[in-house]
Formats: sequence, C-alpha cells, structure tokens
Amino acid sequence: MTHQYRKHFTPLESNPSLLTELAHNLGLPPALEFHDVLSLNDTDLLALVPRPAQALILVFPTTPDYEAEVAAKDKSALLYTGSGEDEDIVWYKQTINNACGLYAILHAVSNGNARDFITPNSHLHRLLSTCIPLSPLQRATLLEDDEQLESAYKAVALRGDSAVPEDPEEEVDFHYVCFVKSHKSGHLYELDGDRKGPVDLGEFAGNDLLSERGLGVLKGFIERIECEGGFSLLALAPAE
Repeated sequence: MTHQYRKHFTPLESNPSLLTELAHNLGLPPALEFHDVLSLNDTDLLALVPRPAQALILVFPTTPDYEAEVAAKDKSALLYTGSGEDEDIVWYKQTINNACGLYAILHAVSNGNARDFITPNSHLHRLLSTCIPLSPLQRATLLEDDEQLESAYKAVALRGDSAVPEDPEEEVDFHYVCFVKSHKSGHLYELDGDRKGPVDLGEFAGNDLLSERGLGVLKGFIERIECEGGFSLLALAPAE
C-alpha cells in the first residue's frame, strides 16, 4: 500500500518471542505471551496454544489484488474519528513505515481482556491512558514522538533472524493485521493501521478468538487475499 510516512522503522520479525519481549518491556505482565498458531485446521496443533486467545495477529504477503481490494473498500469508507472512554475499540493510525508489527501489538494489548492485564504505571499503561481521549491523528503523533516506545521497539527489531532492508524507508511485502474483541460491545474487529479505521466484523460470543467463529474469520480472510502460503499467525494468550 502506498502511504506517506513521516518516520521509518526496521520491520519486526513475526517471532512470538520477540513480540512477547517487546510487549513485556512496555508493560504487559508475564501472564500473557504471544504464541505461534501452527494450523487453522489441525485440532492437535491448535490444542498446543493456551486458551483463551485474547487477540490474533496475522502476518501475510501483500499482493496487488489485496491492495486494490483495500483501496476500493476504503474509498467509500468514512475516516474514523473515534476517541474517549465510550470508544468501542482503540485504533491507532499507522504513520510509521514498516512498523505494522508494533501497531499490531498495540492493538492486541489495548483492547479486549488483555488491557486489564497491563501493569499499572508501566509505559504501556501511561501510553494507553494518554491515547484514549485523543483523536486518531493526535494518537498517531504521540506514537511518532514517543522516544521510549521507539527505543524499546528498535532493541527488539534489530535482533531478528530474518533479512531486513538496510534502508528503513524501503517497503517490505509483508503486513500485520490484528483481530481482537471489543471490551465494550463484544464485537470482533479487524485492526489495521493502514486502513481508514477499524473494521467491525460483528458480534463474537465467548473470549477465545481461536473458537470456531474466530477460525472461520481467519480462514475467510486468508481465502479472500488468496494467501495459500507464506502467512503466519500469532495468538496473544496465557503463558505456558
């Protein structure tokens, strides 16, 4: 997707250990971790993931067809302006290039039951408290200017095993999208900072996003983007 970014980061590898370390360093307690989800169909492999899954992060290769579909949908969509305590879902507009992994983590921990786990007075707790009353554009600026957030991110992103562009301004072909349940209405949302706002996927019963309904949403998304391989899925769930 073509966007004008004011800041550029090194891409984050889709490694659950790295995502967990970053989240913990920011203020998520050890009780929650990110886990690899190795299959959407094999019940034995799905059983390896502790439950309930509080949020899901899908990492996938972007294609021209996917970008065209998103552009068409966003063309008719209203620009999201939600903020405040009555906001059904906390959404962050992405204005930092190649940082979709960071935004996915923030979306995962800022919503649903996971936000109740955040350590009081941690950086994550202060960040969320400050962001809630702000407009999406104000939140975006706050994240851009957050030196502690940037330092924590870079310390983890630079340790990945995957090859990354030497120039942070160079675009990568993989993208992160978070699926999480609203802490208010119970609706399931698709959260992508590159979109015009959160996508409401309707009511969601229960708290486990790896339930039959949650798996159905993921399968439908993967089929729609014609992503038969090359994707990975991570779940934010209880520590083992």
